[in-house]
Amino acid sequence: MLQICLTLAIFIILVIPMGKYLYNIATFQKTFADKAFNSIDNSIYKVCGINQSEEMSWKQYALSLILTNAVMVFVGYLVLRLQNIHVFNPNGIEGMDASLSFNTIISFMTNTNLQHYAGESGLSYLSQMGVICYMMFTSAATGYAASIAFIRGLVGKKKTMGNFYVDMIRITTRVLLPLAFIVGLILVSQGTPQTFNATQTITTIEGKLQDIPQGPVAAIESIKHLGTNGGGFFGANSSHPFENPTIISNIVELLSMMILPGAIVVMFGHMLSNKKQGWAIFAAMGAIFIIGLSVCFLAENAGNPILADLGLNQSMGNMEGKEIRFGIAQSTLFTTVTTSFTTGTVNNMHDSLTPIGGLVPLVNMMLNVVFGGKGVGLMNMIMYAILTVFLCGLMVGRTPEFLSKKIEGKEMKLIALVIILHPLLILGFSSLALVSPEGISNPGFHGLTQVLYEFTSSAANNGSGFEGLVDNTLFWNTTSGIVMFYGRYLSIVILLAVSSSLAHKNHVNKSIGTLRTDNLTFTVVLVLVVLIIGALTFFPALALGPIAEHLTLWF
Repeated sequence: MLQICLTLAIFIILVIPMGKYLYNIATFQKTFADKAFNSIDNSIYKVCGINQSEEMSWKQYALSLILTNAVMVFVGYLVLRLQNIHVFNPNGIEGMDASLSFNTIISFMTNTNLQHYAGESGLSYLSQMGVICYMMFTSAATGYAASIAFIRGLVGKKKTMGNFYVDMIRITTRVLLPLAFIVGLILVSQGTPQTFNATQTITTIEGKLQDIPQGPVAAIESIKHLGTNGGGFFGANSSHPFENPTIISNIVELLSMMILPGAIVVMFGHMLSNKKQGWAIFAAMGAIFIIGLSVCFLAENAGNPILADLGLNQSMGNMEGKEIRFGIAQSTLFTTVTTSFTTGTVNNMHDSLTPIGGLVPLVNMMLNVVFGGKGVGLMNMIMYAILTVFLCGLMVGRTPEFLSKKIEGKEMKLIALVIILHPLLILGFSSLALVSPEGISNPGFHGLTQVLYEFTSSAANNGSGFEGLVDNTLFWNTTSGIVMFYGRYLSIVILLAVSSSLAHKNHVNKSIGTLRTDNLTFTVVLVLVVLIIGALTFFPALALGPIAEHLTLWF
């Protein structure tokens, strides 16, 4: 418990200055490192022909975002398909097949990092660095840029959304690259390898041969967590001792996942010139996070009654699928953080969680508002805040207002579309998978949970998995790729349209009947609305999966 409290305390301390720094970058104010970064940024603008003073409408911004990502998808797909002929391939790894390449490139471009392959045996070093690591930077920067444009519309000081290329470059050069370098050095100091040497075959003390894979692990691990990406260099992800060697590296990886998504919420308050509003949203996210963490921790501490009946001591809790060096506390914290901040990295096997313990990461991804990835979680929570204002306005018979802008039919139709999209992707494709149960290893309640988890992780652009599915098939590669694509880009585009609509509206003066959205009352109502909408949408599916499995296990 001390480890959990210490990690969360450090997180709160770090997000305040980081939020201010992100605010300065988003609003082009002076920072301590401008002399170094301005020359780098200007060189990139010159080479790429970017006019940094050019402003974009929401349509231009969205189109630039999608086209830029599309070009990277095309190039990355070719590299994966042809990686057998590239340099930096000392292990002689063959090119990926078509469906797996499609799934992988969509996965990493959408900041999902769902992996239907084992990195140490499925990718060359060039693919790891030139595709995987590269897209971990660009997908994170894309999400950040979208959130900045979204907030600019809400602030409403101008009708344009900024410049996508400038936003993407500034967050990459001024935040992601420097932080990734620092975190990478810390991980190397803890024992994470950073090398281009080939896999080594050694003789164990038992006299048997064992392959020890190596590679540029630290570079990928740092941006994997800072960019809320989650794709591991090794198939075992952050439970592998090369990716996560010590308790110190574990805490560093936790904080790396949390700091930027949390700081973006603080930045939101600065951009509104209303810090209370930012902290109200932060408190709502934090409340849901703490509820989930508590439930997961208590469920895993309760142990497995089946193992207890067999005479196995469960005093340590459910240690199946967990690393001894992390234990229940760091495993449940990691599980809750990685699915709340939509990172997807794992330091334990989620498939081995207790039914209720496994329900928590599922619910985190189904809600998709608990901090989330780079800015996307904030955008989704603001969407629910607008919905909350609308519902409260209906109850008191007033035109709803949010941030001094009237919420009208156009905004609510777009928001309703985004709210419907998420469960439609999850439940619709889960139904399709159950009709043709290809690759489902468990025919019972747990099998349904595995399917739900796969598509929930894809739709939320999380990337973690229950790993009980035989998922590297044409069906799973194609369907999860489609879900990842629409789960990422449709919601971003629609929410940019909502923001632009509000930006074009006149400010409404506050009155005695205006619902305040920066106090504790609104925070509580917002949390309740999020949980109620989530329960109404997903409870039937959860009842047939982890809840039914829990009742069967205990009763």
